[in-house]
Amino acid sequence: MPLLVMKFGGTSVANIDRIRRAAKRVGVEVAKGYDVIVIVSAMAGRTNELVGWVDEISPMYDAREYDAVVSSGENVTAGLMALTLQEMDVPARSWQGWQVPLLTTSVHSAARIEEIPTDNINAKFAEGMKVAVVAGFQGISPEGRITTLGRGGSDTTAVAFAAAFGAERCDIYTDVDGVYTTDPRITEKARKLDKIAFEEMLELASLGAKVLQTRSVELAMRYNVRLRVLSSFEEQSDNAGTLVCAEEDIMESNVVNGIAYSRDEAKMTLISVADRPGIAAAIFSPLSEAGVNVDMIIQNISEEGRTDMTFSCPTNQVARAQKALQAAKDSGDINYHDLVADTDVAKVSAVGIGMRSQSGVAARMFETLRDEGINIKVIATSEIKISVLIDRKYMELAVQALHDAFGLDKAA
Repeated sequence: MPLLVMKFGGTSVANIDRIRRAAKRVGVEVAKGYDVIVIVSAMAGRTNELVGWVDEISPMYDAREYDAVVSSGENVTAGLMALTLQEMDVPARSWQGWQVPLLTTSVHSAARIEEIPTDNINAKFAEGMKVAVVAGFQGISPEGRITTLGRGGSDTTAVAFAAAFGAERCDIYTDVDGVYTTDPRITEKARKLDKIAFEEMLELASLGAKVLQTRSVELAMRYNVRLRVLSSFEEQSDNAGTLVCAEEDIMESNVVNGIAYSRDEAKMTLISVADRPGIAAAIFSPLSEAGVNVDMIIQNISEEGRTDMTFSCPTNQVARAQKALQAAKDSGDINYHDLVADTDVAKVSAVGIGMRSQSGVAARMFETLRDEGINIKVIATSEIKISVLIDRKYMELAVQALHDAFGLDKAA
């Protein structure tokens, strides 16, 4: 039988009525002749509730027990979904991560998937099971302990199952009806994309778009898993949602396909650092060890053996960065006069595979921001992306202006 993977996020299974609605969608695919693997998240708000209970009992919790607690939310949803399908006369069975088994590393609360053996589920399909409802976000370590994959891990679970079982497609059901050219809450001109390339989606996800988890897109691109993002609250059709696929599957594309933003950014500058071989490693190694997610990096021209080093990071990691750099200074590994943190900035990015073959994108972006009176603090580029740091108060204006400048309200 052909096989589909269908993933339902927390809002799609937030209560019994929504679970029934999701189950009906599964039933439609079964009626078409598919075997289906359904990946479910915890019911909306449940994971936060479970995390809160763990924090209340033990702020310095044992990560193994944390995983045991927070993974239970997905187990409840999986059981309820299987029961609902059975009531619809659809042969279904729930599976927890250890029953599959979904094999992971031993890093609790941030485990990586190592392998998904297909024998157990395929054997049940051969016996007449039509739907395997799998609890997302969880697996089992080499030590036999429950592990979790980190927040948003159910998306990664779904893509990994689609790759392991050779699924025809992986449908991600959420509370939005697809991937948009930008956030519709910022500009009414935002347009839903019919298709988007893996690379574009990966950049948008990493730059602030919340539609898909970054790791899931990486996995889909590596194994060429066709993803479809669609709403569980709208009528379904064969061309619903947005298809995330290989670049060669897209006939025409805009030069820029999306404008992403990240509101909670900080710009940090080390002033007057000794400019010598290895100084970048001396700065960014302790930041890495402290778990600081550094993005944009700029080093100024050296004068009299001193230079300034600027980088961006999430605002909630500023204190961690300051502590790590002060420790490096105290130990003599680096020498700088001052560390200045600007926590009132935002990152705005233009993304598009068309940038590879067309010049002038950066010029148009910078001219647009200039015309709106928006000063650029930091610039970073890749083959298909241009990102800038600007004052946060101008973020929405920048998104709207760039969306207009690149004509994203019009189809390619």
